[in-house]
Amino acid sequence: MSRSLALMRYPMSSFRCVFAASLMMTLLASGCQKKTEAPVTEEPKTTEKPKAPAAPKAAPAYPTRAFFGDTHVHTSLSLDAGMFGATTTPEDAYRFARGEEVTASKGLKAKLKKPLDFLVVADHAENLGFFKLLKSGDPKVLANPKGKEWYEGFKKGGQDAVAATLDFIETFAQGKFPKELELEGEETRPLWEEMIAAAEKYNAPGTFTAFAGYEWTSMPGSMNLHRVVIFVDGPDRTRQIVPFSAYDSDDPEKLWDALAAYEKKTGGRVLAIAHNGNLSNGVMFVLETQGGEPFDKAYAQRRIRYEPLYEVTQMKGDGEAHPFLSPDDEFADFENWDVGNLDLSQAKKNSMLAGEYAREALKRGLALGNKLGANPFKFGMIGSTDTHTGLATADDDTFFGKHSGLEPNDERAKNLFHEGKGGKLYGWQQVASGYAAVWATENTRKALFEAMERKEVYATTGPRMTVRLFGGWDFTDADLSGDFVKAGYERGVPMGGDLTPAQGKSAPTFVVAAMKEADGANLDRVQIVKGWVDAKGKTHEKVYDVAWSDDRKPDKKGKVPAVGNTVKVAKCSYKNSIGAKELIKVWTDPDFDAGQTAFYYVRVLEIPTPRWTCYDVKRYGAKLPKKAPMTTQERAYSSPIWYTPR
Repeated sequence: MSRSLALMRYPMSSFRCVFAASLMMTLLASGCQKKTEAPVTEEPKTTEKPKAPAAPKAAPAYPTRAFFGDTHVHTSLSLDAGMFGATTTPEDAYRFARGEEVTASKGLKAKLKKPLDFLVVADHAENLGFFKLLKSGDPKVLANPKGKEWYEGFKKGGQDAVAATLDFIETFAQGKFPKELELEGEETRPLWEEMIAAAEKYNAPGTFTAFAGYEWTSMPGSMNLHRVVIFVDGPDRTRQIVPFSAYDSDDPEKLWDALAAYEKKTGGRVLAIAHNGNLSNGVMFVLETQGGEPFDKAYAQRRIRYEPLYEVTQMKGDGEAHPFLSPDDEFADFENWDVGNLDLSQAKKNSMLAGEYAREALKRGLALGNKLGANPFKFGMIGSTDTHTGLATADDDTFFGKHSGLEPNDERAKNLFHEGKGGKLYGWQQVASGYAAVWATENTRKALFEAMERKEVYATTGPRMTVRLFGGWDFTDADLSGDFVKAGYERGVPMGGDLTPAQGKSAPTFVVAAMKEADGANLDRVQIVKGWVDAKGKTHEKVYDVAWSDDRKPDKKGKVPAVGNTVKVAKCSYKNSIGAKELIKVWTDPDFDAGQTAFYYVRVLEIPTPRWTCYDVKRYGAKLPKKAPMTTQERAYSSPIWYTPR
């Protein structure tokens, strides 16, 4: 293999105007005007004084562009990333995201073909910088038996290093990390200062946004309760604190206390994003506090105040839906990691799944909102990678792997990823996912952060497709022939918003629109996922096919047939001979009940494309088990729009 691996797809080419001044105006912000060719004529002679040029039009007050980024990237400063062999620094991560070439940990040259718009380096707060001490053979580390064991295993390399790394991570996950080796509080300040400095150095308002942040790595009983913490502020504020770690407390409420204290002390602003919960064994969305108390209104209000977003998809699995919870959804079985908890020390039980997946959590939130007067799970949805290589990559054709030991090579897909009492995970089960898309007025910390706060965001499993959702009471097909984005903001609410009852209106209407990535795969369909609570307090869900490509007809149950599959596995190729470049629709809820609390979000599916495992087989001749999938169907999930009766 070449020592150079260029990543992502080629730069976006200009789009053609497909709808008469409507879809492009919406999806690409200011719209595209239909051009006509005028005959060339001689300019008439005139003695009139030329008119002054018209004043430039004011920029719209609403967001006109989706910015794509990654809120969850680890570098060698994270204890686990370092143990797995990462050499990348926070500066490397920001440079790479901005489109610069960097050297990956295993020596490959890597460069994004299409830069990201923003990035958060979110190294683990716990033992921040510990790997530097371990690698250097610090006397403090070698004086501890466990520390010496890890050091010697890491130095030997190969399987000894892998064994040392897994033992290191399991020791930490199970709360058995030697107390005398813990790094916390002020001991982590030098590394926190390094992270802040890197974000400040590479932040370029209007061009690229670098946020300061970290990951709070709570995992009681090895159940994943991690949160990524993001600051909108610069170093004048962020340097006034050090990261709050699980050593301080593994209770999310204590994290919120720390975030509130930061805001009070500095006048700054901060939010947290819950890590996707499929390795939490049902704990991420339980219905009681960590202390075993039932939720109350104050708890619900604090949770959604500090955790407005949820990471629904990433390299360790997709967390939108699960077939056990959604048996009528033929697309629910997508890259589910449902084996066990974080270190696989406990097996997964079906009874745990409801506390892990976004759709079920949103439904639980509706019921809790009716009961408490506040919804603790009223979150928007984003994707991010959780890469431990420092390289924010989420495309199947250039997938760089979860950690540095899984960077492109001929063994990574077939090797064991992790094993425990709960089960096994293999390299081929990694997911090339995901990115966060943010609708903002400009590419700055303030604008992006405010969009995250209001949940005007969506998740994508990698492709940079464009997705719009507006909810209102009087949208019609006529809106699609004009600037429906403007109409959406003026007469409705965007994704992340609240739809309030309207006098005399029988059912809400929604404008849904999606456009393929310019050089990516065509779209299969656009769906609306609805959840609601009936009069008895029971939750329900339904998936509606709203717009789809080609000439397919729904069956008697309203299901649209599969789009087909053009993938040639031997060549890892596909054709855009099926599917659509864009899909747009005004949809009215046919089952609306004005007395029922509900949410609506959009799911967009691409046509099938080659999965990263297919590319590994082609490049290396890798031998994979038959159950390893060779194709995938990439997708995006919008944040919901909520409806609450008066």
